[in-house]
Formats: sequence, structure tokens, C-alpha cells
Amino acid sequence: MELDPRTPTAKAPAERFTGEVYLNIVHPAREPSRLSAALVRFTPGARTNWHSHVLGQTLVCTDGEGVVVGRDGTVIRLRPGDSVWTPPGEEHWHGSVDGQLMCHYALLEGTAEGDGTTWLEPVTDDQYRQAHSD
Repeated sequence: MELDPRTPTAKAPAERFTGEVYLNIVHPAREPSRLSAALVRFTPGARTNWHSHVLGQTLVCTDGEGVVVGRDGTVIRLRPGDSVWTPPGEEHWHGSVDGQLMCHYALLEGTAEGDGTTWLEPVTDDQYRQAHSD
């Protein structure tokens, strides 16, 4: 057994996120496993770009309130203790709701070539508002 060292909090890259988003790598992928885990903190209104994962992703909300949104219009509200699985290849985005911070663990399995994430275009303000209108 081995204790993973604590990592410094890093600001998430602006080319993949809208708003202020911070992350800590909790567990880097380590052979033979390709599982990685990150703690991601979204300030109110912050969100990811559209993206997908070659082997899927699990999100576990630890604090605040957020949403996970699929291209088909499915909106899942996240509250502490909730978890969401996005299947392989499903394009989606996730983030906080207006007026609330949201924190989640992001768990994903990568491939030999990397973490298996395909980053796409930013979520528009209209798409963000639509996800909160239901």
C-alpha cells in the first residue's frame, strides 16, 4: 500500500472550462491500472466544455449543487452524495448552478495513449441557462 502525495490546487485550463474551476489530482493513473481521480471545484456558474470519455466517467458530488447535461438534453441535478455515470463516448458537460459552488470527484479510466478525454467546444450561455430552466 502507498500513500498518494497531496497535490497543489491548480486552476483548470481556460480552453476547457468556462469560469473559475480548480482541481487537485487525487490519484494519477498508475500501471497496471489506468484509473485516475481528481477533485474538481466549480465556482458559481462555472462549467466544463462539451467533452466525452473513451471509457466513460463517474462523477461523485461532495458539496454544493450542479448539473450534468447530455447532448440529448438530459439534465441531471447533482447534490452532495449523488453520483452520475456517463457512458463511453457520450458527449456531456458538467458544472455548478448559479449562486452555488459545486465540488465533485471525477473518476475515469484512460487508455495507453492518455486519459481518453475528447475535449469539444465551450458550452454557450444559452445552453447553460437552458439546463437550469427545467
